[in-house]
Amino acid sequence: MAKSAAVATPPFLDPNSGFCRSTSTFYSKRHPTPHPPNPNLDVTTFISSHAHHGRTAFIDAATGRRITFSDLWQMVDALATSLTQMGVNKGDVLLILSPNSVFFPVICLSVMSLGAIITTANPLNTPPEIRKQIADSNPILAFSIPELVPKLADSGLRVILIGKNGGIPASGVEIVSDLERMLASDPGLIRVRPRINQDDTATLLYSSGTTGASKGVVSSHRNLIAMIQVLLHRFAADPDAAKNEQIFICTVPMFHIYGMSAFATGLLASGSTIVILSKFDMNEMFAAIQKYKATYLPLVPPILVGMINAAEKIKSTFDLTSLTTVLSGGAPLGKEVIEGFLKKFPNVKILQGYGLTESTALGASTDTLEESLRYGTAGKLSPSTAARIVDPETGEYLGVNKTGELWLRGPSIMKGYFGNVEATSLTLSSEGWLRTGDLCYIDEDGYLFVVDRLKELIKYKGYQEVGQFPMAYIVRKTGSGLSETAVMEFVANQVAPYKRVRRVAFVSSIPKNPSGKILRKDLIKLATSKL
Repeated sequence: MAKSAAVATPPFLDPNSGFCRSTSTFYSKRHPTPHPPNPNLDVTTFISSHAHHGRTAFIDAATGRRITFSDLWQMVDALATSLTQMGVNKGDVLLILSPNSVFFPVICLSVMSLGAIITTANPLNTPPEIRKQIADSNPILAFSIPELVPKLADSGLRVILIGKNGGIPASGVEIVSDLERMLASDPGLIRVRPRINQDDTATLLYSSGTTGASKGVVSSHRNLIAMIQVLLHRFAADPDAAKNEQIFICTVPMFHIYGMSAFATGLLASGSTIVILSKFDMNEMFAAIQKYKATYLPLVPPILVGMINAAEKIKSTFDLTSLTTVLSGGAPLGKEVIEGFLKKFPNVKILQGYGLTESTALGASTDTLEESLRYGTAGKLSPSTAARIVDPETGEYLGVNKTGELWLRGPSIMKGYFGNVEATSLTLSSEGWLRTGDLCYIDEDGYLFVVDRLKELIKYKGYQEVGQFPMAYIVRKTGSGLSETAVMEFVANQVAPYKRVRRVAFVSSIPKNPSGKILRKDLIKLATSKL
């Protein structure tokens, strides 16, 4: 697997675009972030070593339960001690199947402090999808809430319950303990901490798999530490962060790289307070902003559009005066949306970001409102990150304002795909460049613009963005009475809700090229021509 590294900036490059003609590479215009030189450093130790004035780490929006920073680190040590006593060793994989909760970060930080590896599963996934991930990642233990334990049936896994045992019994599952009991153990017990290298694997998060088999993305402690450095740099540049206590509403799932890198780990290093919603609900989100005087609201474009459309009702019902910033990701926002939002919420600025699971989240971002007003941009390259724009047909490296596939390189780029050498070699070059599959260009001022998707990724609602949905083209056998409803129901029983087929078209043949490869672009054109 590839080893990520910091990108050295050459002395001769365009100061405006960041483009270097001699290397055909765009370099970040952000100030480089210093990476810890100690090779034996885990991400949990890195976070806990940061000095800050934060008092409350997490708040459960539903119950009001608070976990202070001192409580957090005591809980992390107690759980790590208990896991050691249960036989968890460096390199072991542990699964979390749970919605967002104040305990999700505790589990992640404890596991990674032992040099063990966290893999997360989407609670909406079906039992077959979860079994496939279990078979691939081979976890030795699972953390789950009682209501989701039946999805682990016949997995043979030992399970630690998050919460009281009131769920439905599941065959082939052994309940070995509960989190509350483990957190009550003595964190002061002597235990030998393993030597953890920054290049050791920390997380194994799985891609959504909307266009093929889901792949396990291997991220190291170095990757996560690099991403934390980016987050700290980003909010240090925000004047509102210096004036106000940083209180974030966590609306994104922690099983996803965005939630994992920011809300389960990264923002803790800044002393921020994170208010956690166990599930997304628009009214509960606004109520939490009002109750806890939140300053930052991460969201995806559909939620932002919803806020614009219902602005008057929202403002008459909830007090959002504490809110200074919304953080939008998933797709760049257009001029109409940004101006519409700022008109309705003039005291709230918009920051945007671009990233992938493979880049451990942020590869580019807008860090000020002025940058976000460069309409349509995903922002400037993150600190210590480099990019190439590559012609997908010829492989030629392109310059300013030329559209091609975006390649990224830097210390946050993944190690590779778990157990999949072929997929890794297709995505990571021998020099460590991540082929993102996004068609982009970088303009004369160093702003990244995402134009299209080279890979045929279906983007549906919050899991990518609204505007696209899964559609099936089917060639029926002669005389078949197969219906659109039957197809949709069949698929719905096999996959998570966001992967369900929303439209079916029956055709006489599927367009293919001479080598037999399906011409997906032709199908997309056919679909859009009928809208």
